Amino acid sequence: MKATRPIRIITSLSLAVVALSAISWLGLSQISGAINRVDVFGSLNKRPEKPTTALNYLLVGSDTREGLNGQQLKAMRVGSTATAAGARSDTMLLVHISKARDKVTIISIPRDSLVTVPAHPSIYDKTKISPASKTKINAAFAWGGASLLIQTIEQETNIKIDHYVEVGFAGFANMVDSLGGIQVCTKRDINDPNSHLIMSAGIHTVDGIEALKYVRTRDFDGMGDLGRMQRQQQFMSAVLRKVTSTGVLLNPIKLVNFFNAAVATVKTDSELNENDLIVLAKQMKNLSPSKVRTLTIPLGNANARYPGVGSVVIWDSVLAPDLFNRINQDLPIIDEVTPTPTASSSASPSASPTTIDKFKTRTAAENPCGSLK
Repeated sequence: MKATRPIRIITSLSLAVVALSAISWLGLSQISGAINRVDVFGSLNKRPEKPTTALNYLLVGSDTREGLNGQQLKAMRVGSTATAAGARSDTMLLVHISKARDKVTIISIPRDSLVTVPAHPSIYDKTKISPASKTKINAAFAWGGASLLIQTIEQETNIKIDHYVEVGFAGFANMVDSLGGIQVCTKRDINDPNSHLIMSAGIHTVDGIEALKYVRTRDFDGMGDLGRMQRQQQFMSAVLRKVTSTGVLLNPIKLVNFFNAAVATVKTDSELNENDLIVLAKQMKNLSPSKVRTLTIPLGNANARYPGVGSVVIWDSVLAPDLFNRINQDLPIIDEVTPTPTASSSASPSASPTTIDKFKTRTAAENPCGSLK
């Protein structure tokens, strides 16, 4: 098998994004028989219009225990497939690839987001229909899998999802291990009894299981899911820098190991075929980490409560629709304002524009921890 240069795309965050980079490698034609494809769009109707040729991927990290061996289950202390049956959406990311294929925007969707889940077959009796209801967005995945989650997101954002990628705990852990671990940093000690992560302040190289704990920890700093998403975005950037480093790109063994780890547990929509991936790889082969931006959906209330649902987060009623419209129209999410010369101003027509980042994004090239590799 010939391992050629992978596209420098959204290799990232917790459980999901790393998979898209791995399965998009140019020249790895064998992947079509290895990936588990599922029909996630067949039952959907009244979908949003798509005004541009930009691409939108929904990447979901599932907390399924399938594929984890006994030693890994013991290390994570998350229970077996028997005690934690089924799968829940542990991470949700909307990945927008510009129509020019020169920019990528990765949006974290808080799993406690208050949304309206559309009417759907009852999880208890498929012959009955459960009415639409206000609840947390991760309930959509639990009640109706990828299809209902996609329908919910499209309804809430008016953004059409082109493709779906899902990966579980085992796939994520194995991908991190195939890279020889990832460097992370924490500015304070972590001792989280729920994720079972104990880590002193400073820089650490984490293996697959420790990486899972790191991107899932949420109960040590009082920030809950918001703090967790910040750590996930930092981890995403660290993985992207590692995968696009010469130490990985020029090492065919690491490339093949990463590829094999990715496809072992990944699921994609049935419409995502090998030709799509090869074309995308060719279009994006020169994408750099500086052209990848990460952010969280703007929030209006991160500590809201809703009757019958409990603690929820509510999206900002102005900024969130603005962001969704920009994604839908493939418009820049960073505004540039050029100073206007006036009689009393020293600004010249050639003055550099001022950037306004009202969505508080971060590029994958930024390294908040100094000497991380």
